[in-house]
Amino acid sequence: MTTARIDHLVTSGTFSLDGGTWDVDNNVWIVGDDTEAIVIDAAHDAEAIARALGNRVLQAIVCTHAHDDHVNAAPELADRTGAPILLHPDDHPLWKQTHPDRAPDGPLAHGQRITVAGTELIVHHTPGHAPGAVSLHAPALGSVFTGDTLFQGGPGATGRSFSDFPTIIRSIRDELLTLPAETTVHTGHGATTTIGTEAPHLQEWIDRAH
Repeated sequence: MTTARIDHLVTSGTFSLDGGTWDVDNNVWIVGDDTEAIVIDAAHDAEAIARALGNRVLQAIVCTHAHDDHVNAAPELADRTGAPILLHPDDHPLWKQTHPDRAPDGPLAHGQRITVAGTELIVHHTPGHAPGAVSLHAPALGSVFTGDTLFQGGPGATGRSFSDFPTIIRSIRDELLTLPAETTVHTGHGATTTIGTEAPHLQEWIDRAH
C-alpha cells in the first residue's frame, strides 16, 4: 500500500522563447510522504517550493521538459537541497538557453522508474511540445504528470521552436491514451483532468494530424 501523496502549488513568472515573453502560472507537483519527496517541475520560486517541502528530503527535481518556466528555479532548489536535477537529454539545447553554465545532474529515459516513498513513477518519453518532454505515470496513485504535453481540452502548444504537432499527437496517442481511463492527469498549467475525459475529443486532434 502506497504512503505517497501528491501536493500541489502554483508559482508565477514568465515564459520566454523565440523572442517573446509571456506571464504564466505553473503547476508544481510534489510526490512523496512526510519523510521524502520528489518535485516535478521547479518553476519560478525556489523559496516557495522549499517551504512546501518543509523538512522532507528531496530525492530529485524531475523536469517534464526544459522550457524556462519549468526549470528556472531548478538550480537554486538543487543548491538548497542537494537534490539532483533530472532531464531527458533531448531537451539539453532548451536547457542551455536558460542555464548555459549549469548542466542537469542526470538523464531521464523512456521506461525509467523513479521510486519515492515506496511509490513508483514510470517515465514516458512524450516529445512534441519539446523534444525531451516526458510524462510520469504513477500507477499506485492513479495519476500521470504530463507537463505541457496534455492539458484539459487538448494537446500542448506546438507553434514555437523545438516543437512539432504530429509528434505530440503520436505521443498522446501511444503513451497517454493507452493509460486507464480513470487516470488523473496533472498538467503543467491549469486544471487537472482525466484520460477518459480527454480521450473522446483527442480523437479529433489525432485525425487532424493524419
